[in-house]
Amino acid sequence: MAKTPTAASAEATPAAPVYWDEACKHLGKRDRVMKKLIPKFGEARLMSRGDAFTTLARSIVGQQISVKAAQSVWDRFAAAVGGPPTHLRPAHVQALDVTRMREAGLSARKCEYLLDLAGHFGDGRVHPSQWAAMDDEAIITELVAIRGIGRWTAEMFLIFHLLRPDVMPLDDLGLLKGISLNYFSGEPVSRAEAREVGEAWAPFRSVATWYIWRSLDPLPVEY
Repeated sequence: MAKTPTAASAEATPAAPVYWDEACKHLGKRDRVMKKLIPKFGEARLMSRGDAFTTLARSIVGQQISVKAAQSVWDRFAAAVGGPPTHLRPAHVQALDVTRMREAGLSARKCEYLLDLAGHFGDGRVHPSQWAAMDDEAIITELVAIRGIGRWTAEMFLIFHLLRPDVMPLDDLGLLKGISLNYFSGEPVSRAEAREVGEAWAPFRSVATWYIWRSLDPLPVEY
């Protein structure tokens, strides 16, 4: 898959992809739905914030609970770890007593996942400094080796943190629902049908996916 030159810079301040305007022009020419959908959201853009470790830690904390509950647990966990909540350090998580983690509202399993994540970053089993030069599947392979991170989470990370332009998360229920409503008059769609729709979006399937999500919920998601 294609790589984005903004991947390495996504570690610091919020940033939008440099390819966004080009992608919108491409999608508007290739796809009738995108041509109508994109103008509805004006200057809204996919944004990346935080750092890699913190972004993945937040994804683990938020699993299977509401957005509101996840934010509450995250705030307590980040306070227990210390440091800014947008940039936690793996070593500080590893040093945190499990009892303190549980007191923040984390399940025993999520504590294990977070410690495994910190271990992968701490001992170099993942290679953030090399991700800009790696293709999407190679990064996914690294990430899914971490307990608690599956392919969907890895794909969300590629889209929202690394700003990769051509990711199509076929396991995402929102994407399938949005394709159903926008392309099939609400009829259920299979992964194969969704993949076929996405062929017209390449090499900017991440951007099209983002607009499909916005058609369901106008408020942009940021990780």
